[in-house]
Amino acid sequence: MTRVFARSLSRKKVMSNDGKVIGTLKNLRVDFDSGQVVEMLIHPDSSFDTSNYIMEDDKILKVSFEAVKDIKDYIVVDRYLARK
Repeated sequence: MTRVFARSLSRKKVMSNDGKVIGTLKNLRVDFDSGQVVEMLIHPDSSFDTSNYIMEDDKILKVSFEAVKDIKDYIVVDRYLARK
């Protein structure tokens, strides 16, 4: 995967690898000891079914950064790795 600046990810759309829009990136969680991005916090799209996903405060979708497959116009995640 190519390197990107975190500021370029702000408000970027998140899409699953099967073409469904998941939502919009709200924030990133980083492990400051290792410097690795741990997870993404996503504001889910109103049409996306969040029932099989980890939610924070019942309004923010949490997805492990390991699920990210590509970052270009969209952040593409593996939908099965993103689930609970």
